[in-house]
Amino acid sequence: MAAELEGSKCLSGLLSGLAQDTFYGHPGITEELLRSQLYPEVSLEEFRPFLAKMKGILKSIASADMDFNQLEAFLTAQTKKQGGITSEQAAVISKFWKSHKTKIRESLMNQSCWDRGLRSLSWRVDGKSQSRHSAQIHTPVAIMELEIGKSGQESEFLCLEFDEVKVNQVLKKLSEVEESISTLMQPA
Repeated sequence: MAAELEGSKCLSGLLSGLAQDTFYGHPGITEELLRSQLYPEVSLEEFRPFLAKMKGILKSIASADMDFNQLEAFLTAQTKKQGGITSEQAAVISKFWKSHKTKIRESLMNQSCWDRGLRSLSWRVDGKSQSRHSAQIHTPVAIMELEIGKSGQESEFLCLEFDEVKVNQVLKKLSEVEESISTLMQPA
């Protein structure tokens, strides 16, 4: 059994399948599919603990967002642990993490965002060219354009127009927020 679970191509495929299921939300990746495609000669009873161990290791690495030094220390500890992994398996896991870290991190970040977020912001100052009141023509106005959306979905755009009074009110509120944050960040 141990020799059957050593193959680096099979382990790399298993880690990819686990990442698809665990991090990328592809529900078609099942325990039976992984076993039948990658380890057909291994019984389900022998495969389950191995799968659980690899899934646990991958989740630990991803949840800690390990850099390569942390990864090396973690995998070294796993190889020395009773019932841990082999150094060959550690090398495959390390190679897998190095090539998939960014994508897994992005996927976890997207899953942790419950709502839409600000994708971009642009602003400019224009002179008002039309108004109901002639006194307001040629007065400066600030125009802000916000792009709001969630990853993988189409963006929505919001356009806001501020006169000088509204800009000053927004600046005052931002100053108050900045003061509050500074107060909270000061050591007690």
